[in-house]
Amino acid sequence: MDTLNPPDFNQNELLCYESINGSCWRISRPPYVQISMFFCMAITIMMTVIGNIFVIISIAHFKQLHTPTNHLILSLAMCDFLLGIFVMPLSSMRSVYSCWFLSDFMCKVHTGMDIMLSTASIFHLTCVSAERFCAVCSPLTYRSRFRSATVLLLVSASWVFSAAFAYAMVFGELNLKGSEDFYESNMRCVGGCHVFFSHGSAVVTSMVSFFIPGLIIFAIYSRIYIVARSQARSINILANQLRMHSPKPGVFRYRTRKGTMTLAIVVGVFLICWTPFFLCNIIDPFVDYTISPVLIDALVWFGYLNSALNPFIYAFLYPWFRKALKIIVSGKVFQRNSCRFQLYS
Repeated sequence: MDTLNPPDFNQNELLCYESINGSCWRISRPPYVQISMFFCMAITIMMTVIGNIFVIISIAHFKQLHTPTNHLILSLAMCDFLLGIFVMPLSSMRSVYSCWFLSDFMCKVHTGMDIMLSTASIFHLTCVSAERFCAVCSPLTYRSRFRSATVLLLVSASWVFSAAFAYAMVFGELNLKGSEDFYESNMRCVGGCHVFFSHGSAVVTSMVSFFIPGLIIFAIYSRIYIVARSQARSINILANQLRMHSPKPGVFRYRTRKGTMTLAIVVGVFLICWTPFFLCNIIDPFVDYTISPVLIDALVWFGYLNSALNPFIYAFLYPWFRKALKIIVSGKVFQRNSCRFQLYS
């Protein structure tokens, strides 16, 4: 895997910096391929930015949406919005040209923000799962457990820990620990922004940023499913004993189940989008970095796609979001006391 000496290429045409020794190699793609890639990436970025702006405005503006669950969704949407604004555009340039045209410092900032936001996203989803568990399994104590202070603590912890972990990993070069010599001789070059992980750091990063939280989320939603089925069975048995039809669920119970189902879909989409990348990330060092960089880059963008899909999931499954969206687009949001509009009864 000698990135500095690939065979059988015209070196003057494929260097990131033709006049600099030790320059990284650039992937030569036909113009129509580059245009197609930029177009697809631009669509993904616009969907991410615009969709999550609507989510942020909806939850922040309408007082009826100021609930613990929605505050967590608001912070999650902020993660996706920042990813679309600060990370995806620079990633698109790197993906198309396989070169980094900014400074090494900016490369570290970009890489750190990328790791931070993906880590913060799954931490937020873990908090959402815990909140849903309390709402479904302990409804009598739910309101006392999940107050505004509790949500603020969870959100702050998710952001602070993710930022500390990501930037300590990148600026402390902990991602290179144990493989410094290999990186210097085989990976380091001018004009590159390689997200390189040694054996140990690949395991630690993947476990902390994805696999451990993912397993916790899966366990929580499995428990929620079991409890919900048990509750439904108990209600049916009681109704049969009383020779009555099963009572319709109350409004709060219906919203709780509906919200839990929606957020379970959000979590499922997140896991589907990011699992392939993190599997490759943890496997690559143990197969001598033989997984194609093009494949890894494609999997990164498949993960980014999750940030664009979340608003569409909300729009499809949340009636209040569709109504809020209509109010925002129509301009009624600028009316006096529009923040008190009723989005659901």
